[in-house]
Amino acid sequence: MNWSMALLALGINHKTAPVDIRERVTFAPDHIGGALSAIREQAQINEVAILSTCNRTELYCSLDHQDTGALLSWLGRYHNIQVSQLEACTYSYWGEDAARHMMRVASGLDSLVLGEPQILGQMKDAYALANEANSMGSLLSKLFQQTFSVAKRVRTDTAIGENPVSVAYAAVSMATRIFADMSENKALLIGAGETIELVAKHLWESGVRHITVANRTLTRARELASQFNGEAVLLSDIPDRLPYADIVIASTASPLPILGKGAAERALKLRRHSPIFMVDIAVPRDIEPQVGELDDVYLYTVDDLKEVVEENIKSRQGAAEEAAHLVESGAAEFMSQIRALGAVSTLKQFRGQAEMIRDIELEKAMKSLEAGSDPQKVLAALARGLTNKLIHSPSVQLRNANSEGRVEVNDWVRELFELDSADSATPNPKQHFN
Repeated sequence: MNWSMALLALGINHKTAPVDIRERVTFAPDHIGGALSAIREQAQINEVAILSTCNRTELYCSLDHQDTGALLSWLGRYHNIQVSQLEACTYSYWGEDAARHMMRVASGLDSLVLGEPQILGQMKDAYALANEANSMGSLLSKLFQQTFSVAKRVRTDTAIGENPVSVAYAAVSMATRIFADMSENKALLIGAGETIELVAKHLWESGVRHITVANRTLTRARELASQFNGEAVLLSDIPDRLPYADIVIASTASPLPILGKGAAERALKLRRHSPIFMVDIAVPRDIEPQVGELDDVYLYTVDDLKEVVEENIKSRQGAAEEAAHLVESGAAEFMSQIRALGAVSTLKQFRGQAEMIRDIELEKAMKSLEAGSDPQKVLAALARGLTNKLIHSPSVQLRNANSEGRVEVNDWVRELFELDSADSATPNPKQHFN
């Protein structure tokens, strides 16, 4: 295993790009396997995993060079977006910085809503998909395991996980500021995944008692709606249900919008232009942006939840600082492990070379004994041969280094072989061989 390869985290997130750019570089879960195979072949990547959520798309890689050009070119071709656009809003971290970034992401320190708990599960999904696609090797596997360990410590050892806050919570929190009495409102939820389940829970806790869940499959919609005495419908039923909804919150994995401007206009006419509050958490978006142009629709995306996010940051700042210390420690520990693995490889090669020299000299000594040579002279020759061959290459390299002005090599040699000082010519055998 070549532990000298470069470690890279390259991505785009809510801090570097608006939602209309982010949605163009998302990966649907059922497309990630093929993307992982393509990226390794076309961008010369040794190991790779893809994390794609509503707020970020990130590629975690190990490669033999420190260059993002091939990776950005592949990403541009795959998503049909110009490389110059990607360069303007992507970021890259190398080595220990990449490890630190992954741990911050998994711990919720880099999320739109500080400390939100969903990202760790999404990171584990990315790890599982990479394993299934056989794009995960020793280096990334070790990094993911260390990342999960650090994120767990952050959750258990700090208060950042108390009263869990998510984008789902932020969306419902915004609704409570608009409607004085949530119990009088009806909600239409589009999707039935983990995010919408959290939305439903927060709505229920806020007093909403009329919840309709629209989903691609009716079975899953019924499973979720039944928890809140709600109703389940198909996505195709949305135009019929929309006129009765005061609150619409959408989060699916659909590559195309589900709710368009025409359906919203018809619903508003039937509602006699009674306003509708909408939050589109999905990336790519589930609700056409043009819906927000209607006078009686208040449409928000994940990028519009900043006020709730800022309050969240203030309340969790102390815990975030504690979590940041844990991340720093975890990243340093990981890099220490990787450097140690590099030493193991070098030591294995060094030992193999020494054993080869030993075997050659031993074979010569055995032949001399079989030929009737004096055993004492054979042993002396064996000792001289071993000594000369073992120190020959280091001696040549040490002289060359000094002649080139790299005098610091002298200090390394003294440390490696425990040489006391320049004046010490007689080593202590007990010190080295006890």
